[in-house]
Amino acid sequence: MKRKRCARCVFMTLEFVVACLLAAQGVAAAGQSAPPTTAAESADAAEFSSSQTTLAEPIQSVRVPMPSAVGLLEDFQNSDVKFALPALIDLLRDKRHEGWVLAAYPDPKTSRPLIGAGFTLDLPERAHPQSDRTNPHPFLEPSSADLWQAAGLAPDRLDEILDQYHARLAAWSKKGFRRRIASLTPQITDAEATLLLRIAAIQAIYNAKAYCRNFDALTASQQMALTQLVYQMGVNLEEFNEFLSLINKDSSAAQTQGANTLSANAEPGDRDYWTSVQHSLMRSQWARLYRTRAIAVIAMLDPAYTDSPAGAEGRVGAILRPAVLHRRHGHAAGLHSVASRGGNASRLQKRKRAMRTKKRA
Repeated sequence: MKRKRCARCVFMTLEFVVACLLAAQGVAAAGQSAPPTTAAESADAAEFSSSQTTLAEPIQSVRVPMPSAVGLLEDFQNSDVKFALPALIDLLRDKRHEGWVLAAYPDPKTSRPLIGAGFTLDLPERAHPQSDRTNPHPFLEPSSADLWQAAGLAPDRLDEILDQYHARLAAWSKKGFRRRIASLTPQITDAEATLLLRIAAIQAIYNAKAYCRNFDALTASQQMALTQLVYQMGVNLEEFNEFLSLINKDSSAAQTQGANTLSANAEPGDRDYWTSVQHSLMRSQWARLYRTRAIAVIAMLDPAYTDSPAGAEGRVGAILRPAVLHRRHGHAAGLHSVASRGGNASRLQKRKRAMRTKKRA
């Protein structure tokens, strides 16, 4: 009996081991795909395997790489605008607009370092989101260092110019610095300043398109005028709500600002429409503070500007008045007393005396 029990135990043990081995093989086989017997079964198995892999892994969105701001500026073509870019460059170099200084000098308001035709040397890269969903053009706001390199200039030279600028500003103050602008030793050549102006003007063109969804429909002089506004004001042009609403033909927003808006069927070439656009700029503080420059820029918005530039400027100058400078009471009174003793006042007094003499006679 004992031998039979032992044999039975051994048999049961062997049977248990075999069962465990079979179970282990089944688990291993469950993690593998069974070899298909036909081509259709092979395709079905591959499709199932790929779908299982896709479901198991997290879904990742495919991002199309966008060109950088500097890349867009470098890809600019002269055919992108109706006006000649060299003509805009020559215009911005004029003293009536930006001027031309080949050494770093302080901005009269912000004290930021400028060079050439007002090229800012220390601006960081800035985010400027496009709020107009109907405008496909993005704003381009790369850093000054990126624009400097895009113009083909060495980065270490920019660092040297900035170091020298800050040392001079600390020693001279802003007013003293600006008094010395005419005597500054050039830090860049005329050709290098032209390269900086060109890349900055192209940036202004791209941002002008971002501000005005109808930019491509404008005339050459109107495109140049809007580009000049962007070049001078930069992101501050965002504050000209009435003007931006009008050039984008958003009449409801313009009426809120109290502008003379165009009718629903007006075309961009209508004289009345562009007169209202011009008046929106004439009412700004910018136009009164920079009257000479503003007259030249605002006149370019006239659709008949190319027929008579002088006549367009004359019409703007007849309306645009200089800014009123609020002086201290004592100083203003002193100016009035001096003016009363001037040549015009003495002539009036002589005429009055002559009239009295005639009456007595």
